[in-house]
Amino acid sequence: MSRIVSIEITHHRLPLDPPFKASWDGRPRRHFDATIVRVKDDEGREGIGSGDLMKGFEGHEDLFIGQDPRHLERHYEVLSHINFHYGRCWPLDLALWDLSGKINGEPVWRMLGGRSDKVRLYASSGVLRDPQAMADQAERYVEEGFPAMKVRFSSSAGGRSSWRDDIKALGAIRARVGDRLELMVDCNQGWRMPWDTTLPWTFKDALAVAKELERLDIYWMEEPLFRSDRKGMRALKEATSVRIAGGEMTRELSEFRDIIEERAFDVIQPDVALVGGITGCRRLVYQAREAGVTFTPHSWTNGIGVLANAHLTAGVGDAPFLEYPYDNPEWSGARRDYPMASPLKHSHGWLELGDAPGLGIVLEEDRLASTRIA
Repeated sequence: MSRIVSIEITHHRLPLDPPFKASWDGRPRRHFDATIVRVKDDEGREGIGSGDLMKGFEGHEDLFIGQDPRHLERHYEVLSHINFHYGRCWPLDLALWDLSGKINGEPVWRMLGGRSDKVRLYASSGVLRDPQAMADQAERYVEEGFPAMKVRFSSSAGGRSSWRDDIKALGAIRARVGDRLELMVDCNQGWRMPWDTTLPWTFKDALAVAKELERLDIYWMEEPLFRSDRKGMRALKEATSVRIAGGEMTRELSEFRDIIEERAFDVIQPDVALVGGITGCRRLVYQAREAGVTFTPHSWTNGIGVLANAHLTAGVGDAPFLEYPYDNPEWSGARRDYPMASPLKHSHGWLELGDAPGLGIVLEEDRLASTRIA
C-alpha cells in the first residue's frame, strides 16, 4: 500500500519584460509567481499541484504523512478544515490526484468518469487594447481554430473610461469576425484588487450593459455585479437573454450550493486550484447538471491549473468550453506555463489530455531552480 512520505512546497517568480497589464488590475505586472506542491510516496512516485500560496499549511504535514494518497475524500475533509482556519490549500488536492493516477496507472480524467479525453477551449484574453487591435486578436484566434473568445471589460483602474468604450471594442470584434466566434464578456465587477475601492456597477448599470450585449449576441456575461449580490444576479438573469456567469473567486463550496439551489447564475465558474480541489468541485458538477446550470471552470493560474480543471471537465463534466488563458504577446503560453517542460498546446481549439498517468504534468526543473524564491 502506498504511503505519503513527504510534502514539499516551493515558490517561484518569473520576471515579465515587457510587463503584463491585466484588465482587472491596471498596475503593470512585472513578475508572475507560481507555487509548486509535490507529494511523494514510499515507492518514489511524485504528485504535482499548483495554484494558491498554501498559506497556513506549514505545521499540518503530519495530518497527511503516512496516509494512503488515494484516500482522497479523507484528505479533502482535512483540507476543508485547513481552508476554514487558514488559507486555500487546494493545490495539495491536485497533487494527490496526480499521485493517485500515477499509482493506478490511469489519467485523472479516466479516474473521474472518463466522459472524454479532451476539452473544447475558449481563448481568454486579458489585455485591454484599442478596438481595432482587439479585432485583430480575435482574427488570430479564429485562424488558430478557437471556437470562442472571452473579452474583458476594464475594472475601474483598467484603462478605459466607461463600459461604453468596452462596448465599442466588443462591437469592433463582432464586426470583424461575425459569427465565426462565440463571444463572452467578463465585466470585472465581482471583486477588486485590494487597493481598488471603486464601487461595482448597480443593477441598472448591469442591465443597460446586458441590453447592449444582447444586441451583439454575446454568449455569457460574467461577474456583472458584486459577488455577494445573488438576488441581483438572479434578477439580471431573468431580465436578459444573455447567460449570467460567475463564481471564479468564491471560497466555499456551500456558496456554490446556494447559487445552484437559487438558480442565481446560468453558468458557475469554480477553479479547482482555488476552491475545493478536484475532489470538492466534482460534487458541484453533479449538483449543477441536475439543476440545469452550466459548469465551466475558471482557470487563470498556470498550465498545471489549466490541466487540473481540464481533467475534471473532461472526466465528469459536460462543459461547452474551458477557459484557456492566452493573449499573445503579453500572456503567452511560455509565460503562463513556465514551471512546465513545455507549454500546453491546443489543437484547433481543443486540449487533448492523452493517457499519461495522473495529470500529465512534466516540470522544467532547471527553470524552477532558477526562479525559486522560497
